[in-house]
Amino acid sequence: MVNRSLRSAAQIRDSGRFGPNPFAKFRPSALMDVADIARMIAALAVTLGLVGLAAVAVRRFAPTALLRLKTPAERRLKVVESLMLDPQRRLVLVRIDDEERLILLGEGRLLSGGPAPGSPAASAAESSF
Repeated sequence: MVNRSLRSAAQIRDSGRFGPNPFAKFRPSALMDVADIARMIAALAVTLGLVGLAAVAVRRFAPTALLRLKTPAERRLKVVESLMLDPQRRLVLVRIDDEERLILLGEGRLLSGGPAPGSPAASAAESSF
């Protein structure tokens, strides 16, 4: 007759209420194998490699992809030149279709705007006076 009270502490710890504990070999105190550590490092290297490859692909192919998406129609509005007069005011020469306009901007608002001097629209406006 076996006395159950004489079991070792390891047997008591490894056996559960309903029989042996199937997770006894996965105790937190068990050290990880070298193979597990190598597998984790390899997985991290593969993940970082894929992220780096995606970054290189975006830097290389994204500008051409954006150019293909751009509409081929020419824009109607173009800033030809800009000149800072002082910290509050700026002169901007803008081309709209085939007409140029000189705009004085300042303090967050339009101070004046009209045809650019020397343009056909300015010559027509001066001759009407």
